[in-house]
Amino acid sequence: MNSNAIAAKKKVDSAFMKKGVFIAIMSGVTYGLYTGFLTLGMARGIWGADWYGANTSGLSVFAITYVLAALGSGVNDTISGIWMLIKCGIMGELGDWVRCLKTKPGVVMIICALIGGPIASTCYVAALQMAGTIIVPFAALNAAIGAIIGRFVFKQKLSPVMVGGIILCLICATVIGGTSFDGFGGTTMVGILLALVCALGWGIEGAVAGFGTTLIEYNIGITIRQVTSGVANMIIVLPLLCMIDGNGLNAFGLLSTAFTDSSVIFFVISGLFAGLSYGFWYKGASMCGAALGMTCNGAYAFWAPFFTWVVCGLFGGIEGYALSAIQWIFAAIMIIGIAMVGDINPLSVFKKKEA
Repeated sequence: MNSNAIAAKKKVDSAFMKKGVFIAIMSGVTYGLYTGFLTLGMARGIWGADWYGANTSGLSVFAITYVLAALGSGVNDTISGIWMLIKCGIMGELGDWVRCLKTKPGVVMIICALIGGPIASTCYVAALQMAGTIIVPFAALNAAIGAIIGRFVFKQKLSPVMVGGIILCLICATVIGGTSFDGFGGTTMVGILLALVCALGWGIEGAVAGFGTTLIEYNIGITIRQVTSGVANMIIVLPLLCMIDGNGLNAFGLLSTAFTDSSVIFFVISGLFAGLSYGFWYKGASMCGAALGMTCNGAYAFWAPFFTWVVCGLFGGIEGYALSAIQWIFAAIMIIGIAMVGDINPLSVFKKKEA
């Protein structure tokens, strides 16, 4: 191969890598937008007036904390699944999507969706409602948890850089949470604990989903995930939580009310951004590598609080979504920790590249 051909190949590879990095970055940005519009939707219409407002419609504390969280997560993921089905239809992939459901990789994606969708997403929404966006860095520990799970379950090596990244992530999350406690018996502590459950669920999903996504086109894989998550939330998780509540709540009546309320427009937007975020994550990681892709996606530890503050605080007129200076700083530092979990040494940025 002559020098011109080598130079041309390097140029193509570089352009492909840069495009992958941009797509992976957008996965974190769109996840932040999903969080912002979901939070706004659950503060408008019947959510803000009755369910979370002064008139709680006689709902128990359990219902306000968990049933409504499952409801919000279910509405978002169902609409997200519809968006992804529309996308599959436009791209002519609906037939492939149906066929993939019956394959082994498709089943793996369904299992991952059940772990990371109804369970983890409900915990994420409940944590947001209880403690605000300070829980996001705790949820972002899923990268560190996924690396640890990969080490013990799949025998993947943890380099010193990765171990250092895990420790740095834990330190940042501790500082962010430690500056926000309203007492260990308060709602902030419960919200952080729920965020950690969420991180565990997403960590398991991330560790296992690699098998499925290497064999399924990313758009089809994301559609399987979002549809499975939405349906499971509506027909399993939400009815089960209503039954546990024991106050005669009708899960399908709640769903009907939520889907016909004026606030549903914000869930339409959040559902679109949720689907785009997962799609960008898988596509970006396939182009620039899992480590770099995970780093770019993990920046939602910063983007989610930022866009929630913009959407809810600046435009929505809702107070309480601005983080303190120390929390913003450590949310940004945590991105470095996530990069290290991906086995990327930040010091290498300052080293001169060899010719």
